[in-house]
Amino acid sequence: MANKDSVRYTVLFATAVCVVCALLVSVAAVTLAPTQEAKARQYMQKNVLLAAGLVTPDSQASDAEQRKLFESRISVRLVDFAAGTLVPADRLDAATYDQRRARNDPATSRAAPSNRAGIARLPTYGVVYFVKPEGGTGPAEQVVLAIEGLAMWGTVYGFIALAPDGNTVQGLAFYEQKETPGLGGEIGNPKWQALWRGRKGYDEQWQPKLAVIKGPAGPPQSDPHRIDGMSGATITSNAITRLVQFWLSDDGYGRWLKNFRKGGAS
Repeated sequence: MANKDSVRYTVLFATAVCVVCALLVSVAAVTLAPTQEAKARQYMQKNVLLAAGLVTPDSQASDAEQRKLFESRISVRLVDFAAGTLVPADRLDAATYDQRRARNDPATSRAAPSNRAGIARLPTYGVVYFVKPEGGTGPAEQVVLAIEGLAMWGTVYGFIALAPDGNTVQGLAFYEQKETPGLGGEIGNPKWQALWRGRKGYDEQWQPKLAVIKGPAGPPQSDPHRIDGMSGATITSNAITRLVQFWLSDDGYGRWLKNFRKGGAS
């Protein structure tokens, strides 16, 4: 009979427990991975719908209803940032493309050009969501672009929706951020996000111009490029300005948006 008080028995018992626990954790991780990925994709889809104004923040629609709405109204494609063109639909599956994963893979990304948005690497391809009319026929009513950048406490991730002119903001949604609640965290407040609607992304020379200012801005008709700042959150406000301008520039979606405005990239 084994001596349960011996050092050898204690070591063997502890090792066996560790092996069993490790196996259980591994099996759980593998088993739950598809479910977790599906949930993450569903959450992203919901925020695309929010940016496009197809659902509201207080919507009571079920997950199944939101998925059906996304599938009926949204067409997902990939943009080649350097070329400013759409990637052929049969080259990559845009619906399952993970832009953040691609950004972190040296094989599918490159060092980002010098920028003030805190973006170190840029994926070769970016996701663009075309919002189709009800019924699914006709030109896109708006396009939704994925945006990200470094703020005060970490990277913020979101979507910005533009009208067919590739300039007028239709909506905004940030789905992941670590900013201070009540201060920079107000970027997640639907009331603040609503202030972006009707603003213009570019000036008359087609340079990115949107900026979050200190204090109140005027209405979109008379003050099209500025958005109210958030009290006590100057660093976050400046960060949002920098990241939005980056993704609207030629380093981000800017080259493709030029083609889109001409009707050659939809």
